Amino acid sequence: MVYFNLNDSLNLIKKLTFLRLFNAAKVMLSFQLSKLLGKPIQWGYPISISFEPTTSCNLRCPECPSGLREFTRPTGMLEKSFFKTTIDEIHRELLYLIFYFQGEPFLNPDFLEMVKYANSKGIYTATSTNAHYLTDDKARQTVESGLDRLIISVDGTTQDVYQQYRVGGKLDKVLEGARNIVKWKKELNSKTPFVFFQFLVVKPNEHQIEAIKKLGEEIGVDQVRYKTAQVYDFENDPNQLIPTIDKYSRYRKGKDGILKSKSGLMNHCWKLWHANVITWDGLVVPCCFDKDASHQLGNLSTQSFKQTWNNENYKQFRSELMSSRKNIDICSNCSEGLTVWED
Repeated sequence: MVYFNLNDSLNLIKKLTFLRLFNAAKVMLSFQLSKLLGKPIQWGYPISISFEPTTSCNLRCPECPSGLREFTRPTGMLEKSFFKTTIDEIHRELLYLIFYFQGEPFLNPDFLEMVKYANSKGIYTATSTNAHYLTDDKARQTVESGLDRLIISVDGTTQDVYQQYRVGGKLDKVLEGARNIVKWKKELNSKTPFVFFQFLVVKPNEHQIEAIKKLGEEIGVDQVRYKTAQVYDFENDPNQLIPTIDKYSRYRKGKDGILKSKSGLMNHCWKLWHANVITWDGLVVPCCFDKDASHQLGNLSTQSFKQTWNNENYKQFRSELMSSRKNIDICSNCSEGLTVWED
C-alpha cells in the first residue's frame, strides 16, 4: 500500500546526510545491476533495518507466532548495550530504523531509551504497537523520546470485531492510548511522532473500513492506513481471515481454483539489498517474513554487522533468491509488489 504525508516525508528528508545519500545510491545502483545481469551485486549497507525489542506479547493474534507462542527461538528482551554497539557501527549509513519485528515493543523497559539513542544519531525511528501500554505518562515519554513514527494497530471499531483478530485485546485501552499520544503532541507542541491507525483488513472487519476512517478523524491521528493480512495456510484459510474484497487480499484464486499470492515471485527482491532484520538476541535474518529466524545469515555475537552484511551466507541467499525464489519458503507469503492505492 502506498501513502504520502508531506510533514512526515519532510521529517525523513531532514535525516539525510551526504553519506546516507551516497550509501543509498550505491545500494540502488547495485540492485538494478543485479536485476540486469541476473546475479547478485551488493554495494553499500542497509538503508533501513528492523531491530526487535522483544518477542513477548500481551495478545494472542491467530496469525502471529508471538501471539500463538509458537516460536522455536527463545523469547527475550533486546539489551540496551548490545543495541547501542550495533547502532554505533552503522548509524552513519543508516537512515531508517524500525523498532519492531515480533512482540510488543513497549514491554521492553529500555525501549524508549533506545529510541532516544537512535534519535541522537539522527536516524528516523518508527515502531508498531497494539497500544495497550500507552498510559498518560508513557505517552508523554514516547513523544519526548523523539520517535518519528508510531503505528497503532486498530483492527476493528467495536470490541466484538476488534477482538476477533486481536485476541485478548481491549479496544478502549487502544483508543485511550491513541488519545494520550495526540494530547501530548499538542501539549509539547511536537510534530512527532507521525501517528497512524493501521487497519489489518480481514474478513471479520472488512465491513468497518469506512468506520475506521471516521474513528481516526475523531481521535485526531494523522492518518489511517490499510494493511493486507498474511495467512500462513492461505490455501485453506482455517481462521476465515481472507477478506472478500479483492483489493485488500494478498491472495487470488488461480485457474485451478487454488488460492495463490498476488505478488508473484520474480527472481529478485529489493528487501535483500536495502534492509534486514536483527532479532533481540543478535541473529540477522533476511526480512520480516522470517518470523522464526529459520534463515540465519549471521550472528552479531560472533561477527560485526558490516562483516555479516557481506558474508558468505548473505551471498548464498541472494544467489538462491535470484535463481529460484519460489523455492524459498519465507517468500511464499511475500507482499512485495502488492500495492493498494488510497485516496
